[in-house]
Amino acid sequence: MNEAQPLRASKHSFTTVAIALFLVLAVVWFGGLGHRKLIKPDEGRYAEIPREMVASGDWLTPRLNDLKYFEKPPLQYWTTAAAYEVFGVREWTSRLWTALTGFLGVLVVGFTAGRLYDRRTGLFSAVVLSSSLAFVLLGHFNTLDMGLTFFMTVTWCAVLLAREARVRVDAPDAHCGSTAADPRSTSRHWMLVAWAAMALATLSKGPVAVVLSGGALFVYLLLTRDWKLLGMLTIVRGLALFVLVAGPWFIAVSRANPEFAQFFFIHEHVERFLTTEHRREGPIWYFVPVLLAGLLPWLTIAAMSLRPAWRAPTRAGFHPERLLLALIVVVFTFFSLSGSKLPSYILPVFPAFAMLVGRRLATIEGIALRRHLLVIAAMAVAATATIAVVPLDSDSSVGAIAMFREFAIYSFLLWLAGTVIAIVLASRLRVAGAVIAAGVAACVGWSALLLSHELLGRGMSTYDIALAMKPSIVAGTPIYSIGIFEHTLDFYLQRPVTLVAFKDELEFGLTQEPEKGIDTLAGFVERWNADRAPLAIMARDTFDTLVANQLPMCVVADDGRRIVIRKPVEPPSPTTKTP
Repeated sequence: MNEAQPLRASKHSFTTVAIALFLVLAVVWFGGLGHRKLIKPDEGRYAEIPREMVASGDWLTPRLNDLKYFEKPPLQYWTTAAAYEVFGVREWTSRLWTALTGFLGVLVVGFTAGRLYDRRTGLFSAVVLSSSLAFVLLGHFNTLDMGLTFFMTVTWCAVLLAREARVRVDAPDAHCGSTAADPRSTSRHWMLVAWAAMALATLSKGPVAVVLSGGALFVYLLLTRDWKLLGMLTIVRGLALFVLVAGPWFIAVSRANPEFAQFFFIHEHVERFLTTEHRREGPIWYFVPVLLAGLLPWLTIAAMSLRPAWRAPTRAGFHPERLLLALIVVVFTFFSLSGSKLPSYILPVFPAFAMLVGRRLATIEGIALRRHLLVIAAMAVAATATIAVVPLDSDSSVGAIAMFREFAIYSFLLWLAGTVIAIVLASRLRVAGAVIAAGVAACVGWSALLLSHELLGRGMSTYDIALAMKPSIVAGTPIYSIGIFEHTLDFYLQRPVTLVAFKDELEFGLTQEPEKGIDTLAGFVERWNADRAPLAIMARDTFDTLVANQLPMCVVADDGRRIVIRKPVEPPSPTTKTP
């Protein structure tokens, strides 16, 4: 019996399934973008910088809290600012670019796998990526990593398609996913797409895109001796296109800000990799649990895919699976060796894994798939039991944490229920239905988990405390942030604050414009006494210090961790009536 037959029955049925899945994914993927309040630090930071661009009209020099902020390039700031201009400044518009690039990344992976292999592999690759835990979660939090991942994915997918087009010239009878009238021209066009995408990846998060893409290509060439690919890179035209796309902003911002180049290229990239200055260090195995959890529900299939990918036959010297493996190894190793680590850094490996897993699923037998799904079902049961008892580190209330546990359990049960359906389908040798059921169940489960995260994330947001502050704010009201910087506060107040005795990531900006901050608590007290109706936000220990020093103040808001004070309104001077 041919288990693949149900999905291959007709072009019409395949198209119907693909369109239905596309629509379901679109609704699930974009439906909850505005449900959650922004959380610190990344969501507040990357929502506020474009808001300040819109407010100031300066789209050249990024600013955070009205201070120069050169840690990252501007592409995501620009696209988010454009979304603000069109749709307004809202939580969902601040996340729109991240969600959109994640969604488009699924389509790019599906299209590429379909061209390289067949439409079944393409569909399965898209299903795998759109349901992988790490990709779903990071596609809905406002960080820069999804934009980088998308353009890196377009880069290496374009390289794969360019090399595949050359195979049609060198070996016309080799198995390829499609045909083209002029393979050589197609190859050149795809390679130029790769250069343009790498330039946009550089504008998304910096030179790391070039390092990772170039490193993966170098490792692939060492492994395969595929020198034809090296000769296809169109280096002269490609470099010209790269400079044309990425160069203008770097040149313009350097001319406007002479201090930019040293800070951006040396401090933010070389020193970030070589040192632990940014206090994001971790052990060499830091990304192992991130990868294992992030590949759910396809973890065991991903492990089973590695050896067949390495041993897959070449096509006229072309070995696409080894290029994917090289990308995975380079990205994982690079960030494992880095002195700065965050879970989102290895996001670029997941599209590559999705294609390898999609290829394995396209040829798997129902019994083997059922064994895999039984393991995943056991993991779902274990995850449900674990979330019910594991301690959760959160700034939210005990009641909110309890509600999160309940909703998280429901989310995992959704995943488990869909996995059981997939097991039944696999037992009946309906492989395509089983893969789709497992993918939809995981995607819906992770999306439900995201919605429930609002119960935890609310404690990491200043939305409520900003609401309490707004009645005391009029035009010109001074607002001070003492010893802390709450990344979401500027966004919700729609204005910057004055930092007191705090620099951290804003040290560079404060060095350039020191008049926009206050170095000491004593300096703040002097300014406070001179102001007419100021506000200030601080942690409780700072508040206790000010109370001990008898600063004139009254409490506006107190959420248990942060306290907002205002200066008492002085009573009007008594007037003497003339007899």
